[in-house]
Amino acid sequence: MSTDPQPSTQRSAAAPDPQLDAPPPQHKIRHTRMSALWFAVAFFGVVLLFLLIFILQNGRHVGISYLGMHGNLPLGVALLLAAVCGALLTILAGAARISQLHAVARRHRRADARRTPAATSAPAAANPPPGPAR
Repeated sequence: MSTDPQPSTQRSAAAPDPQLDAPPPQHKIRHTRMSALWFAVAFFGVVLLFLLIFILQNGRHVGISYLGMHGNLPLGVALLLAAVCGALLTILAGAARISQLHAVARRHRRADARRTPAATSAPAAANPPPGPAR
C-alpha cells in the first residue's frame, strides 16, 4: 500500500464544473466600414452643431487687420477662421513629414532591391558548377 496521495475521480461539491456553469458563447459583432462611416457622420454633425451655436452666440463684429488689409467680421467667424487656418498649417506640416518619410522608405526599398540580386548571384559565382576539367 502506498502513502502517496492518489488523484480523486469524484468531483467535490465545492468545485462545480466550469463548462456547465459557463454562459453560452456569444456572437461577436464585427465593426464594418459603414458603421465607422455612420459614427463619423454623427460625430461631425454634433461638432458642426456646436460650431453653429458658437458662431451664433458670438455675433458681435470685431475689427480684423492682416497684412495691411482691414475688415469687420463676427467674432465667432473670426475665431473659427483662425482655428481653420491653424489646422491647415498643421496638416501642411504633417503632409511634408509624411512625404519625407515616403522618400526615405522608397530609397531604402531601392537599396534593398539592388542588394538582393547581388546577394543571390554572389554564392553562385563562389561555387561554380562542376564541369569538364581542363
